[in-house]
Amino acid sequence: MRRRRWKHRLWHRLFFEAVIGSVLPAGPITFYGTAGSGGTQGHPNNNGCGAVFSLSVGLGPFVEPQTTSGKVGAAVTILGNDLTGASSVTFNGTQAMFTVNSTGTAISTIVPAGATSGTIQVLTASNGTLSSNVPFTVKQ
Repeated sequence: MRRRRWKHRLWHRLFFEAVIGSVLPAGPITFYGTAGSGGTQGHPNNNGCGAVFSLSVGLGPFVEPQTTSGKVGAAVTILGNDLTGASSVTFNGTQAMFTVNSTGTAISTIVPAGATSGTIQVLTASNGTLSSNVPFTVKQ
């Protein structure tokens, strides 16, 4: 039991502090999941099957590269929301060619010649300029 608590605390710290804290800014978002026990009381087949739940913590407009470093010419995928109609992608001010996927949730681009380390910015039609909250490092 003690070992499981330690693992749970480690997972919680890695996921919520490292992933959620550094990747997701505040704004509307809903997480869905299941619990390992609970559910409908008195159901004949209730063997602690669990319960479905949702948690809304908010997720506003954002952009975030899947990788935080790469050489000039390297492929980069930028995740985000409401990216349909984006008109510009820059790596610390250097313009890059790009395409937006059909759902408006990802941009495919290549680190452009002349790019330097810094933020990635995407100019969107509905949310203006969105900047990554983690700097992108251009490797030599």
